[in-house]
Amino acid sequence: MTINKELLALREKSNERRPDFVRQESWRYVRLKADSWRKPKGVDNHQRKQKFRGRPGLVKVGYGGPKAARGLHPSGFTDNLIHNVNDLQKLNPKTDGVRIAHGVGTKKRIEIVATATQKKFKIFNARVRTSGSKS
Repeated sequence: MTINKELLALREKSNERRPDFVRQESWRYVRLKADSWRKPKGVDNHQRKQKFRGRPGLVKVGYGGPKAARGLHPSGFTDNLIHNVNDLQKLNPKTDGVRIAHGVGTKKRIEIVATATQKKFKIFNARVRTSGSKS
């Protein structure tokens, strides 16, 4: 049940034109991962200056996605962090998805999941074990 399909399609279309942002000289050293972006800050850095063609692109404001599609989960629901049952009252189950905060314990998590499923919310990380064993 995907909602906001047109917004997700718009975001996907803008993602096609966005380059792969690669960390400087990550292709040169094994210890540097290509996906861990760092802004090049050297005085004479070729990537920062965009000195020659063929250099990887820099992260800039113009590469951002459409404003309406920001914060949407790939399912199309908005992503909302929940700490307790009362936080669910402010949300709409037709448009808002629920992500339970990391620090919430099992007891409260079970309550939140029960209330959220009753109100028909989309839960992104339920992670509730009903049995007592940890194996």
